[in-house]
Amino acid sequence: MIHSMIRVLDVKKSTQFYQDILNLEIKRTLKFDGFDLHYLGNNESDFELELTVNHDKTKPYILGDGYGHLAFSAQNIEALHEKAVKLGYQPRPVKSFYNDDQLVAKFFFIADPDGYEIEVIERSEAYH
Repeated sequence: MIHSMIRVLDVKKSTQFYQDILNLEIKRTLKFDGFDLHYLGNNESDFELELTVNHDKTKPYILGDGYGHLAFSAQNIEALHEKAVKLGYQPRPVKSFYNDDQLVAKFFFIADPDGYEIEVIERSEAYH
């Protein structure tokens, strides 16, 4: 996978969120007549998150019931969760997911400024 695209209303709010929570920076921006494309990423992966800003859009996007979430991995999710709270974001509690008494994942969910669900999973053998 090379990128995933989401539509956002306020690119400044969105890029600040993704920088604060996932250490993603704008790598490049492409401007067109009716929309702009902002590609975010970092040096941990080649994956990019494409933020599309449609110039004529003024109301929040309807996310529907087909979208699930985007997942990102992080080293210390307890510290990241605490940082998110201090910055005024509203992450849900950190949870541990088990299968037959084996820890599968430690994670939390947080919504970005446009309401997209983001899962932050602690890095492990299964999630890097």
